[in-house]
Amino acid sequence: MSEIKNPAVTSDQSLPLLKVKDLHVYYGAIHAVKGISLEVHEGEIVTLIGANGAGKSTTLNTVAGLLKPRQGSIVLGGVPVDGTAASKMVFKGLSLCPEGRRIFQQMTVRENLEMGAYSRPREEIEASLEDVFGRFPRLKEREKQIGGTLSGGEQQMLAMARALMSRPKLLMLDEPSMGLAPILVDQIFGIIEEMHASGVTILLVEQNAQMALSVANRAYVLETGAISMSGDASDLLQNDDVRKAYLGS
Repeated sequence: MSEIKNPAVTSDQSLPLLKVKDLHVYYGAIHAVKGISLEVHEGEIVTLIGANGAGKSTTLNTVAGLLKPRQGSIVLGGVPVDGTAASKMVFKGLSLCPEGRRIFQQMTVRENLEMGAYSRPREEIEASLEDVFGRFPRLKEREKQIGGTLSGGEQQMLAMARALMSRPKLLMLDEPSMGLAPILVDQIFGIIEEMHASGVTILLVEQNAQMALSVANRAYVLETGAISMSGDASDLLQNDDVRKAYLGS
């Protein structure tokens, strides 16, 4: 595996917020994730890039508890969480904004957001709503609108806002730009940068490698279920192999 060192991270001896070690995941006989190890430190954006089928979403879904690993460990905030049910992971400080948005189509914007806050005390939900409406003023304008009638970009905003309602220690975003027009992709990534600037730690899976590497601190390149390269995102953005494989240059 090729690695480009990032002194700002490697010299930091603090405990990572998320530590995944030697993760192996299978779909029946198919070995989808083959010994992945990665770390996310508090305050970072870390991105996983790679082609379709490389194992990016499988990795996120396994960390989130939606899939069970055959082997390996997942530690969140210093506490082992591998084997923890997905419904319990949000209580441990992890929130996933899934691929394809998966909002509740028949619920209003507000109802979708309230669903994202099921782990929080009722008296804190209004404060969480105020916070996400401040980040996503478009959703405030459409608070009473049925989620399924929103545009694609608005539905992506709603999915991200719903994930933030639990006030997670770690927010995982799976393909947030999928299916969006370029102008909306820019808008979504602008929101990601704003969230990061406000202190949200993010693990990002994204096929748009150019955008992902532009906003991330560090990155891992996945190929057929294994990490082929890792390091500082700005260095990988200039790496010839990465540029040829994922940036079209």
